[in-house]
Amino acid sequence: MIKPILEKNVITDRALCSWVRCKRKAWLDLNEQSDKKIWSAHRALQLEHQYKSLFAFSNKISDRGLEAFKKGAQVVVGVRLKGISPNGSSLEAHPQLLQKIKGQSCWGNFSYIPVLVRQGRRLKREHRLSIALWGYLLEQLQQKTVNHGLVISLTKKKLEIEEMILTKQVKNELFDALKRLNKDISKNNQPGLTSDRKKCNLCCWKKVCDEKANQEGDLSEVSGIGAKRREFLHQIGINNITQLALTNKDYLARKFKPYSQQNVNISDSLIRQARVQKNLSAERVSTKMVLPELKSAKEILLYDIESDPDENHDFLHGFLYLKRNKYEEWSLVAAEYQPILNLKAGCEEILWGKIKSKINSSENFPILHYGETEYLSIYNLAKNQGENENELNILKLRFIDIHARLKEGWVLPVENYTLKSIAKWLNFKWTKNSTNGAKALLWWRQWGKSISEGKENSNKLKWILEYNKDDCIATWEIAKWILSQN
Repeated sequence: MIKPILEKNVITDRALCSWVRCKRKAWLDLNEQSDKKIWSAHRALQLEHQYKSLFAFSNKISDRGLEAFKKGAQVVVGVRLKGISPNGSSLEAHPQLLQKIKGQSCWGNFSYIPVLVRQGRRLKREHRLSIALWGYLLEQLQQKTVNHGLVISLTKKKLEIEEMILTKQVKNELFDALKRLNKDISKNNQPGLTSDRKKCNLCCWKKVCDEKANQEGDLSEVSGIGAKRREFLHQIGINNITQLALTNKDYLARKFKPYSQQNVNISDSLIRQARVQKNLSAERVSTKMVLPELKSAKEILLYDIESDPDENHDFLHGFLYLKRNKYEEWSLVAAEYQPILNLKAGCEEILWGKIKSKINSSENFPILHYGETEYLSIYNLAKNQGENENELNILKLRFIDIHARLKEGWVLPVENYTLKSIAKWLNFKWTKNSTNGAKALLWWRQWGKSISEGKENSNKLKWILEYNKDDCIATWEIAKWILSQN
């Protein structure tokens, strides 16, 4: 058996963060076999951002360990803090960085405060409790009160630094959280699924929880049901997909009525979605032709982008040129993939020139994409480069959102309507297994780093292009399925 990642009877800062995000995750971290975890590129991107932020803050990250701490180094990493909670639990933490400040401690006329790198745009509860825990353990080690910590984050514009005061209220919140965390992870039975399973997409235990949700027919598996709707349905006695599928739509609408008209209007579609997922068969909801533009089209472009959201940078615009063969059939055999790399932000004029030339090679090509992101990217790029309203309107008419058209005509037995989920339902496979946008972004950054170091890793770029091309093909496979149903 592969041992779990945490020791029992010791509460760590990592366990605390997991518990704040999801009680079930904290329990799995301690009790489940680690070989059931899945690797996440998102975690690698977080660590990269953490390193860059800490380096920008300190200009160096070289002083490590307790000895550097005792000698009064300006910044220290790699210190393990241990202590005891007010209720007697053993604690252990690894602060990201400690900064030296003036103030008497057991080591001399200096002391330290904790520094944490914030992920995202705002301070979250897990950040607040982590700093509070580090400060509490620091006090025990240096015998000096820690009144505040720093929260930093390197953004596109600058290094943001925020001071966080460790008030009595924050410390009490920490002690209460530690007490409840210890109780939860000590239970023999694993906690139930979290009510908001959108967060599961970034979790290493996603596969384990997906299997449990599927076995139990959990309502979170139904497209359109988030945390609040799931909780409400539980309150009225609807606890799984089967029960929802058998619910009368008028009854559900009456129950929803006191809350919002939006929920009343959606009650019928929620029941239909549950029924389709329960029966594992698609259901048509519109008799009209969903993709009439493709009936007479001889050629199309399939379009997909890859982006770096932290930099607000669309670094790859991928086009797949597809046309009918001599038998008037759409053929992927002769399809031509035409990528346009945008090596760095700020070169929009050149980029738009290349894209405009591509999409105007024939004015009547329908341009197929999945989701609104691709169209908005092109529209904003064109608008910022001075295209007039008439040209923008023509552009809008050419773009066809396959995601929107699919949902207009069909309800499918899938838990969500992302490109990956629908393509998987159609048995489409990407060239590299388990590839996603986060992994493509990681490859992009790694490739850029290899270029800057004079050690270009061409495989990274090759994998990005393969993934983007596969996204274009997956979009076509969905469009082709829609066409086959008419």
